[in-house]
Amino acid sequence: MAPFELPIDGVTVDQESLREWTAEIVRRLSTPLDIANDVAEVLVASDLRGVASHGTFRLPVYASLAEAGVIDVIARPQKQSGTQVFSHWDAANGWGPHAGRVLMDDAIDRASTLGMAASIAHRASHFSIAGWYAMRAAARGLIGMTMTNSSPLVAPTRGRSRLLGTNPIALAAPAGRFGMFVLDMATSAVTWGRVVVAARRETEIVPGIALGGDGRPTTVPGHVLESGALLPLGGGEETAGYKGYGLALMVDVLTGVLAGANFGSRVVPFSTTLGPSDLGQLFIAIDPGSIDAAGFEGRMEDLCEELVTAPLAPGAPGRVLIPGEPEAEREAYQREHGILLDIRHHESLVELGERRGVRFPAVRGAPVEDRR
Repeated sequence: MAPFELPIDGVTVDQESLREWTAEIVRRLSTPLDIANDVAEVLVASDLRGVASHGTFRLPVYASLAEAGVIDVIARPQKQSGTQVFSHWDAANGWGPHAGRVLMDDAIDRASTLGMAASIAHRASHFSIAGWYAMRAAARGLIGMTMTNSSPLVAPTRGRSRLLGTNPIALAAPAGRFGMFVLDMATSAVTWGRVVVAARRETEIVPGIALGGDGRPTTVPGHVLESGALLPLGGGEETAGYKGYGLALMVDVLTGVLAGANFGSRVVPFSTTLGPSDLGQLFIAIDPGSIDAAGFEGRMEDLCEELVTAPLAPGAPGRVLIPGEPEAEREAYQREHGILLDIRHHESLVELGERRGVRFPAVRGAPVEDRR
C-alpha cells in the first residue's frame, strides 16, 4: 500500500508511455521535437511527484492556448542583455517548460565557473512546478532557486479581490545521503490547482485558505472558482497571513517588476485566450564549491539528521520530514507502479488524444489496496 494519499478512483499509466504521449501531443501542435520533449519531461515529472494540479492535468489548457496562438509553439528564448552573472531574456511567449529549462541550464553553466549566476525572463509562460528547475541545479551539485509570478488569484491581507498570483518559490540543494532538500511552495495558502482538483473530485477544501465572492471564508471550491480568491500563506490576518502576502509581493518584485513583465493584477489569467500572460521568472544557481570545496553537503547531512531525529510532538504521525521527501517517495513509488490519474484527469487526456489523433497509452485500474 502506498504510504501517502491517492485518489479514491483512477487508472495507472507507465511514466515513460505518458511522457512519450505528451511529447507527441505537443509535437502535433507544430512544436519542434526538442521543445516538445522539454514540455513532456516537466509535466510528467510533476505527475510523478504527486503534484497533479501542475502536471499533465494542464495539458488540455496548454493545447488550447497553443491552438489560439497565445503560446508561440516554435519560439525559443533569446538573451537580450545583462552581465556575466545576471542575464535578461525574452521568453517570447513560447512554451514555459522549454524556456525555463534553457534559462536554468544557462545559469547552471555560468555558476559552475562564476560561483553564482542568475537568469531572468519576461514574456514567459506557465512552466509547471518551480521545483523541477531548482532540482536540475541540485542534481549538478549546486543550489538552485526558482520563482515566478502568476495569474492574480490571491487577495492581499485585508482585501477580497484577486490582485496577486500564487507566486511560487523553490529552492533545492544536494543533501548527501538524504538526497535533495527541495522546498517548492506557493506563497498562497494553497495552489489554485488544488481548488480545481477538489472541485473535480467533489470534495470540500479545508477552512482558512480561501474566500468566496462575498469576501467571507468558504470551504466550497465552486464558490472560490466562481468569484472568490485564495488567501495568502498563513491565511487571515489573525494567523499572520500578511507574511504570505509579503512573500507574494517579494516574488512579484523579483520577477514581474524586475524583468519588465506583467505584475499584480496586470497578469493575464492563465487558461484564457485573452492574450499571453507575460510572466516574469527568475532562475538562480549557486556553486557551494566556489567558497567551500567539500563541506556543504556534509553540513546539509548534519542539518537533515538533526531534523529527522528531533523529539516529536504528542500525536505526531511520524518523524519530522525533510522538505521534498514526501514528493521523492511518491516519485519512487510511481516509477515502479505507474502514475495514478484520477478518472476525470484521465478522461480529459483521452479526449485530448482523440482530438489530436494520438491514442492515449494503455492503462490499468488502480490496485485495490491503493484505493482510499
